[in-house]
Amino acid sequence: MGQTAIYGLSTVVIRLFPFIISPFVTNAFGPESLAPFIDFYSVAGIIIVLLSHGMETTFFRFAEKEENSGKLISTATLSVLAASILFMIFSFIFRQDLAIAFKTPNEINLLTMMLFVLGLDGLSTMPFVILRKTGRPKKFAIIKIINGIINFLLVLFFIVILPRLGGRGFLSLEYNKEFGIGYVFVANLVASAVTFILLAEEIKSVRISSFDWNLWKKMMAYSWPITIAGLAGVINETMDRQFLKYLLPEGTNMRQMAIYGAVCKIVTFLTLFRQAYLLGIEPFFFSHAKNENSGQSYAKLMDMFVIVNCIILLALCVNLNWLAELYLSNPAYNEGIPIVPIVLIAAVFLGIYLNMSVWYKLSDKTIFGAYISVLGAAVTIAVNIYFIPTYGYWASTWGTFLSYFSMMTVSYFLGQYFYPVPYHMKKIIGYLSLSILFSVVSYYVLDGNLLVGNSLLLLFLAIVIYFEKDTLRKIRKA
Repeated sequence: MGQTAIYGLSTVVIRLFPFIISPFVTNAFGPESLAPFIDFYSVAGIIIVLLSHGMETTFFRFAEKEENSGKLISTATLSVLAASILFMIFSFIFRQDLAIAFKTPNEINLLTMMLFVLGLDGLSTMPFVILRKTGRPKKFAIIKIINGIINFLLVLFFIVILPRLGGRGFLSLEYNKEFGIGYVFVANLVASAVTFILLAEEIKSVRISSFDWNLWKKMMAYSWPITIAGLAGVINETMDRQFLKYLLPEGTNMRQMAIYGAVCKIVTFLTLFRQAYLLGIEPFFFSHAKNENSGQSYAKLMDMFVIVNCIILLALCVNLNWLAELYLSNPAYNEGIPIVPIVLIAAVFLGIYLNMSVWYKLSDKTIFGAYISVLGAAVTIAVNIYFIPTYGYWASTWGTFLSYFSMMTVSYFLGQYFYPVPYHMKKIIGYLSLSILFSVVSYYVLDGNLLVGNSLLLLFLAIVIYFEKDTLRKIRKA
């Protein structure tokens, strides 16, 4: 199995664990109990972006032209390690103030655990990059999977098995109903700590003496736009939970936030493919940038990416009613299911945008990635602030849709100007439009009729097979 396949497969597996855990959590806890978890982790992405400050992408870019790999590894790793250590120190010192700012002074212990989880994850960021750079995909995959297994088993034990043991408990440990969702935080903390320990070898290989101040300044000049883009991306992806929390009236805000956060997990069906694809494809983009036919390769990859996304989108929408109710495992969350098709379509737009982002990374114009992401964040913020007080999480849903659509559209036109890639736009727009039309008709017009919906899915597959028969033939012969 090639390295790219191992990285991609391990990413899918590790993302599967939280996805599998979610039904157990929603089954055990209603929206009000789940709210602290959705609340705190909605800002987790911002913290992770700041701790890594774009060093992952920057590292691979500089690896193509920096001869001294030891100096590059140490400079990038020490930058992220320093940020993560300082974050944990200051977040612990000011944990009470942070809890008050979050309007959750009674949840200070949960907040503290979450902050340390993020700090440990930050410390582990560059060691994983080192494993990728030094060609050790098996260790990369094993540690990622161990993290997921530990987290999954502990959550299962704490919220499913331990409550059933009653007063007997397990090794003097009894289930504390008041602690509730806190058990999920504990599981996350233990998994992150074990992951960090397993990466000790990579951390020990870093030499403080190899840190290069001039190289670091060059890397930061490349990475800060990526960081801005990442922050804006997180605002688009998860910060709408905070808008719901602060803009809706007390008593309904936490419930709506929890329902919205829980049903959006269903989108993981779609994003798993995107995450695996992007992890494996980014090194490919950089390594093939100088090839004469690189543009044609990127265009073909985009075709396949869009086709697979359209198939997944349509398959989910035509089967959404029974899939969502089965997955959520708690009727208290079912009221949020109707927003899912819109969020799924938005996720497709985001995937296409991320696939297009090759143009500003390869042309060293990462500042445009920041501009585009800030544009998306501005759309998200404007829609949420203006419409949430009236429409609740429906405003957040459409804010996400409009944000990703605008980012995708603007990125395409800028990319064609600065780094033209001969994308097959008629084909892409055709597949995208047809899959969205079938999805909307199936779910909203036909009320999720399984027979008609899946017939539309089969029709779409037949159309794809007909128009892509030559490509499929080449794949079979490969």
